[in-house]
Amino acid sequence: MPPGALNNVWFVLIGLLWIGYFFLEGFDFGVGILLPFLGRTDGDRRILISTIGPFWDGNEVWLIVAGGATFAAFPNWYATLFSGFYPALLLILLALICRAVAFEFRDQERSLRWRQWWDRALFFGSALPALLWGIAFSDMLHGVPIGASGDYVGGLLDLVQPYALLGGLTLLLLVTLHGAAFLTLKTADEIRQRAHVAAQWLWPFTVAAVFVFLAWSYVNALGVQGEGVVPGIVPIAALGSILAAGWLVRERLDGWAFAATGASIVLLTATIFLNLYPRVMVSSLNPRFDLTIYNAASGPYSLTVMSIVAVIFLPLVLLYQGWTYWVFRGRVGRASLGEGY
Repeated sequence: MPPGALNNVWFVLIGLLWIGYFFLEGFDFGVGILLPFLGRTDGDRRILISTIGPFWDGNEVWLIVAGGATFAAFPNWYATLFSGFYPALLLILLALICRAVAFEFRDQERSLRWRQWWDRALFFGSALPALLWGIAFSDMLHGVPIGASGDYVGGLLDLVQPYALLGGLTLLLLVTLHGAAFLTLKTADEIRQRAHVAAQWLWPFTVAAVFVFLAWSYVNALGVQGEGVVPGIVPIAALGSILAAGWLVRERLDGWAFAATGASIVLLTATIFLNLYPRVMVSSLNPRFDLTIYNAASGPYSLTVMSIVAVIFLPLVLLYQGWTYWVFRGRVGRASLGEGY
């Protein structure tokens, strides 16, 4: 195998893991964000939560695997990311913990106030990670202060630059629209109608955010000569997918609308990773200080062992998750959940 080939393989694999995470976790983040707006009664909110109940914890496996793969394949990337982005990553972790606890604790008491507090935890535990992940990945692409030793040398304010905030807002809007499209597939009657209305209302704002983010990313890429390998078709297709989603929602082609919002998330994330390559984090101080798939990687032996493990276990994970989605493919409503809902 040519020198550095496994470095490329693992960069692609980590990119695919993040794409899978944002596509799958994206719709259940979206449902959590829409919970206080579409769930007018406690019964409505229980139906909304039940649409993602069988899936949300399996979707988070993609995050765990992506983090573990980054630690093993590119330890210097992992170290710089976690040291520099520590406040944001800590907030994400706390939000995800509160969200997981809310799923388990919400229905343990019949008190309406008890359930309302856990519903708030589900909302903030969904909105905050979506916003912060968008900020983090935009920062990695746009550039943060990384010194000659590969260490983050900036402060907290260096992470909240305008481009990064736009990236956070874009991902937040995208996953919310993705969640609305998912609910049109998984619910019935009034809640399904509300999800349609929400998707139509969200669509123009999402299109505007995606367009501006992609345009800014293009300008940013022009300023860094010789880096990135973004075929023009990828960002154009990302914008085209989100444009098509609006028409598909209006025509009540729910499955295609969900596919379109998902495709936009996939292609937008792919655009970021293609723009990064062969870097994994951009230094705003000096291009020579960029972390790349070569200076941030583990040795060839570690990458070889990891590749063997991935070939064995990744197909099993995909088969299991695919089976889960097939088993719980039906719509969720008052009739399917039984009396009292």
